[in-house]
Amino acid sequence: MAPHLLDDAPDPVVVAREDDGSGEVALRRRGAVLELVVDGVFAMDTVDTSTERVLAREALAAHGAPARVLVGGLGLGFTVREVLADPRVDHVDVVELAEPLVRWAGEGLVPELAGLVGDPRCTLHVGDVADVLAGATGPGGPWDLVLLDVDNGPGFLVHARNAGLYAPAGLAAARARLAPGGALLIWSSHRAPGLLADLGTVAGRGDVVTELPLRVVREGRSLDYALYSLARAGVAP
Repeated sequence: MAPHLLDDAPDPVVVAREDDGSGEVALRRRGAVLELVVDGVFAMDTVDTSTERVLAREALAAHGAPARVLVGGLGLGFTVREVLADPRVDHVDVVELAEPLVRWAGEGLVPELAGLVGDPRCTLHVGDVADVLAGATGPGGPWDLVLLDVDNGPGFLVHARNAGLYAPAGLAAARARLAPGGALLIWSSHRAPGLLADLGTVAGRGDVVTELPLRVVREGRSLDYALYSLARAGVAP
């Protein structure tokens, strides 16, 4: 996700908008650009999807045999597609809170989301990824990789209730769902030293916590994003 808009772009055209009770989700076209807006908060667009892809690539590079992957947040599907491009991946569970977004993907409403539903290596689940990581609902882990891109980071939440994902209890729950040698990666539209510190707090013996700054030039502006990871100790297959 990237909370920045084109300054001189044409007015948006709403492709679809729906409120399913958990919040309003909308897809908009701005010329050739597709935008995702959640509860009035700009979530992401297709101007530059490099960081969504980097999230997947960094995660895949951190594991020798990432057979099972959990992706929190469907977005516009770029992270999921990058994960599926790796032949080592046997299955990807995608957990998305907005039911309309999952349904639109199934209907092939926009080409950016088409083809994910029906892929035997990918299952889209409607639900709260925090509940999944806490073990309160399916799908069940453990996973070799857990990727979280449900917000623009802990300081730019799409849903206020997502704050718990980045708190120590939420991070500890995510760590507990990792298989030995697995890794948790979190995308942020800003540097988040508090998140880095909390990951260190929940890390176990032998775990490795890292911050990877990402400099992206977008519409002529230089932006500092970041990836945060916790690699769980143990021997991956």
